[in-house]
Amino acid sequence: MATLSDLIPALSLFTQLGRLSPTQPLRTLIRTTGNKLRPPQLRSFTPTIKRAQQALRQSGKAGEHQQATIRWERSRGHRPTIVLGGFVPDATEQVFLLRGFLLKSGSLYYFNYPPHGFSNDMLFAQLDDLVEELAELHGQKPVIFAVSFGGGLLMEWLKRARLTGRKIDLNGSIIVSPVACIEDLLAPGEAKPATLLGRAVQPYLDGSATPKAVEKSRTIMLKMFEAGAQNKEALRAIMSRGELHQLREAVMGTIRNVNITGACERIHALKQMEAPGGYFSPALLPLSDAPTLILYAEKESSVLVDRSPTRFALETAHHAYFPHSTCRLITNEGGSPVQHASLIFHCSNFLPAISAFYRQLKSRKAWSHA
Repeated sequence: MATLSDLIPALSLFTQLGRLSPTQPLRTLIRTTGNKLRPPQLRSFTPTIKRAQQALRQSGKAGEHQQATIRWERSRGHRPTIVLGGFVPDATEQVFLLRGFLLKSGSLYYFNYPPHGFSNDMLFAQLDDLVEELAELHGQKPVIFAVSFGGGLLMEWLKRARLTGRKIDLNGSIIVSPVACIEDLLAPGEAKPATLLGRAVQPYLDGSATPKAVEKSRTIMLKMFEAGAQNKEALRAIMSRGELHQLREAVMGTIRNVNITGACERIHALKQMEAPGGYFSPALLPLSDAPTLILYAEKESSVLVDRSPTRFALETAHHAYFPHSTCRLITNEGGSPVQHASLIFHCSNFLPAISAFYRQLKSRKAWSHA
């Protein structure tokens, strides 16, 4: 799709290209360790355990076109990380500069969403099977690294597990700029969306989306990326020419490949998610007892509405949802403001909190209710 899937990255990633802060040693370190010294060796992951997926297919509630592609990057560590990306880029690009750090803890499993369809049920079945396989065959509990729409998927998955009385045993979870309900993007009762993102999402809510509308938003996205890519000096501050080319081709490929069916089904998946305040109940909370790090950017306004229900719930009552959690605001003192889910162009701002979280998991220190 070219609306919600494509305009989120335009606002949260590429519009920053002309306003990056000066080169910092840490940025260079991230870039080097991220790809140059450890080139990606991605493999397609074929699960051994498929019980949840098989049961779903037999029920007829989801099809093959709605199945995510899981890519796998091997590590000798014993604490794997499962990455759930936002609408765009794919998970493999979402942690483009963080992957070298994440691989120190364990293997990486990237969930890349299908371009021609989407199903919450299928994605959750795939997560169930993967978590079960890691536990049964490898004796490992994963960390879930969820970004934007991926954060909403994580919370919905955990909520559904609670509804059925199942316990999902995780090592931890990291949630960055979560989008967990449609009200996070469009304020209820708003006559006309105030943002470009809102105007792009609107047609998919009332059924008026057309191939022409998809192509128009796709064109906007591509132009925004190309305009940002002209600032060569700013780009060199965070990644090499080869890394930029790799990122550009991957993101643009995703933009082109998502069709109108994929667009509509992703929006439908988001509409199915209940705002966190709607299940603020002892019967459903907490969602998980695992250590959880919740990160918001200092400038979420390009994507989230001012009264985002998810942000309100997690900033005011995150311990109710995740008892062993910390909620932090990521800022960039003296530089360009950190944007929604900006894990690429503000990687150096996010990394200290993320690395501290993994150190705590490794050392098994008592989690602080910050």
